Amino acid sequence: MKADSLKRRVLFWFGSVSAMLLVLFGFVFYYLFDQSISLKIQSQLYKQAIGTEDKITAGEPLDQVLQKTLAQNYEAAVFKAGKLAGQSRNFHLKNPESYIHYNDQFVMLKSEQYLKGVYVLTLSKLFKGKLIVTTHEINNSIEDITDTLLTLIPILLLTLLFLGSKLIDKILIPVKRITRTANRIGVNNFSGTIPLPEKEDEIKALVEAFNSMIVRLKEGVDNLNRFNSDVSHELRTPLTVIKGEIEITLRKLREPDEYIESMQTIAYEAEQIEYIVENLLLLTKYSQENIKQTFQPCHLDAMVLNTLEKYDSTLKEKGLHLTIEKLESIMIEANPILLSMIFSNLIDNAIKYTPKHKSITISLYKDEKIHFAIKDEGIGIPKEELSKITDRFYRVDKSRNKKTEGFGLGLSIVKKGVELHGGKINIVSVPNEGTTVHIIL
Repeated sequence: MKADSLKRRVLFWFGSVSAMLLVLFGFVFYYLFDQSISLKIQSQLYKQAIGTEDKITAGEPLDQVLQKTLAQNYEAAVFKAGKLAGQSRNFHLKNPESYIHYNDQFVMLKSEQYLKGVYVLTLSKLFKGKLIVTTHEINNSIEDITDTLLTLIPILLLTLLFLGSKLIDKILIPVKRITRTANRIGVNNFSGTIPLPEKEDEIKALVEAFNSMIVRLKEGVDNLNRFNSDVSHELRTPLTVIKGEIEITLRKLREPDEYIESMQTIAYEAEQIEYIVENLLLLTKYSQENIKQTFQPCHLDAMVLNTLEKYDSTLKEKGLHLTIEKLESIMIEANPILLSMIFSNLIDNAIKYTPKHKSITISLYKDEKIHFAIKDEGIGIPKEELSKITDRFYRVDKSRNKKTEGFGLGLSIVKKGVELHGGKINIVSVPNEGTTVHIIL
């Protein structure tokens, strides 16, 4: 398993680093302990040598100084003119003559079992000699420490590897959960999510990212399924009309005018198919993940005026009175295609569902947020229908007549466009009095 492979790799590097650190610790500890013992012995020998020198300089008999006044556990010998002038009874240093050329120097003699310190002091000019002070043989505890470290380091390493293995198992629990959940996920199954750990750490961030990915995948598949369903549902009628026209036209020879009429019907239905597909693709093209990449500076007041200009002839045909209460100059970073669709759909709906010689009022202004409001004196929307009118292909019953064209996609595009820009849409309507749509960005 991949988790096991990752575990082995982590344990290998953890064990390697731990082994190097333990060995390094052993060397450092050994060195510091050895230096500590050497410095301690050197300090003690130096004190003994200075004390002995003071007594010799004071004129005390050399034999008496070496035999009686020297502290216990220490040995001494004095050389004058290269020859032994006197030594303590317990002086056992081998080849002491080899040290008489040293000047105020400390030497540590080591064997596997014992240590012996030697300090050579140059006596005053009055005496003109060398004083050699040594310790008795001291048990070499450094070797004991070495043996202990050689035994302890492998035990510590195995203990660390065992604890590291348990710790890695605990750390990999969320990863194993992710693996199990990922194996269960399919096109028809996005129900699996992983419980979030309590601690704020990298594992929780990984679980949150995985759960978020599941949600995005589900939304993507839902959008695709909805698109397929919508296309198959809404294209069925125009395709049926086209097929029927073709079949009827081909049954027998007809007059040219009949062929022209049939082709016009087919062309009209083809335009309806194109309109439906373009708007459905627009609904699925943008998402929260990619929308900001399409943002660019947009002058909202200019976009509103350009949109109104497109509907100028329609407004005049119906004799509608257009009032612009506020139109402030506002520039934002946004997707110009979606904003144009938002303004176009809202203005188109207001014109479409407002009877002749009525009024439409538009406002665009900014306080802490950006506001666009359009109010008409149209047929209105029943209260029970307000929560559904932004659904795809949903149309209020009163609007289903031959004079009012549409597929129920406009407000769906408006709602999604507003949400992608981090805004919200509020719709207030009273039947037979009018509708107010308020966009807040």
